[in-house]
Amino acid sequence: MNHSRLTAQRLAALFLLGCALFNYPLLALFNRAAEIFGIPLLYAFLFGSWLVLILLMALAIERRED
Repeated sequence: MNHSRLTAQRLAALFLLGCALFNYPLLALFNRAAEIFGIPLLYAFLFGSWLVLILLMALAIERRED
């Protein structure tokens, strides 16, 4: 399979994962009055999942298929 096509498919899958992570049903699970290291749980989830998506995109783009 062509490297650019495989990268495009991985990025499309990551986009769909991002849509699922930032959609209502999952966000409602984290909308609680709890804190992690002094950060509200919802904000920790939003920024943590955002960071994970960025890291996964960087991996998908920089990955070399030999």
